[in-house]
Amino acid sequence: MGKIISIVNQKGGVGKTTTAVNLAAAVGMEGKKVLLVDADPQGNTTSGYGINKKKVALTSYDLLIGKATADKALVKTEFKNVDVVPASIDLAAAEVDLIEIERREAQLKMALSTVRESYDYIFIDCPPSLGLITVNALNASDTVIVPIQCEYFALEGLSQLMATVRQVKRLYNPTLELEGIILTMFDGRLNLTHQVVAEIKKYFANKLYKTPIPRAVRLSEAPSYGMPIQYYDKRSKGASAYTDLAKEFLKKNRRM
Repeated sequence: MGKIISIVNQKGGVGKTTTAVNLAAAVGMEGKKVLLVDADPQGNTTSGYGINKKKVALTSYDLLIGKATADKALVKTEFKNVDVVPASIDLAAAEVDLIEIERREAQLKMALSTVRESYDYIFIDCPPSLGLITVNALNASDTVIVPIQCEYFALEGLSQLMATVRQVKRLYNPTLELEGIILTMFDGRLNLTHQVVAEIKKYFANKLYKTPIPRAVRLSEAPSYGMPIQYYDKRSKGASAYTDLAKEFLKKNRRM
């Protein structure tokens, strides 16, 4: 049975979608079958895989309102072992539409049940908020990955997010756990970076991935070409970092 992992941070611009796109691709390159669910109305994960949002018939919005299951909405990509459930701007209305639906917090979980046996890992790229879409993702997930930018307000946001995770665990999903924390936009030359890392280690030492993701121009360029970094420039710092992260992620999961 495939493991479902939400990639979450309510703060925008922390490398959440970059991590979703490139970690999924790197895990696929390691021989694991991956489904990537774009649950962010901005649809950047969809674009990051070169999928034209205007041409897809079904999206994650249809999963959330109970109109389709994941097996009907997924798109096969040209990238090794990775399929995508795309998103479109319709998803922005999901928060309102879900209010009218019974068991609104479990819609995504039910929609993904049709494909769980077919994949090793299912990653969900969540929106930069802690609303009903994110609650659906957390309810559907086994674990949570949190990308964190090494900056002053990162820890404040992390404590807020972990409070939401605990609440979802208490109300809906008692087995939900923290998979790990990824340091993004990492610059080891800055004192602030080391201060943030030290603080995170105080509270989450065993959950912090050893592989940080550096600031890298090629990582920023890759989405405009509709490719994960490993396919856009496999020799770049960003590709190397996400490959190492995927190996660390898989090694941890083998141990578990």
